[in-house]
Amino acid sequence: MGWYYYLEVKIHLPLLAKCIASRAISPLRMGDSVEVMGMAPEGTCSGDMLVLIRWQRRTMAVPLSQLTAIDPDEATREAIKDRHYWVAQGCCF
Repeated sequence: MGWYYYLEVKIHLPLLAKCIASRAISPLRMGDSVEVMGMAPEGTCSGDMLVLIRWQRRTMAVPLSQLTAIDPDEATREAIKDRHYWVAQGCCF
């Protein structure tokens, strides 16, 4: 769960994000904007790093790998960039 704790510390929340990839497990479509409220509970992040978003008046979890931050601070930008890099390399946990 090293990724979970790294992201939990580095990503400053809440933040605005944009969907950059559609996923079968998520209702988000390319270009959708969302507010990221926090990390999903640790136990739900064993297969992928999930974040909690507000979506249609409810809170739900989506993969961080399908989002990019809109105007983040440097620590948040670096953490999300790191996660995207490792997911592209095949690291999905």
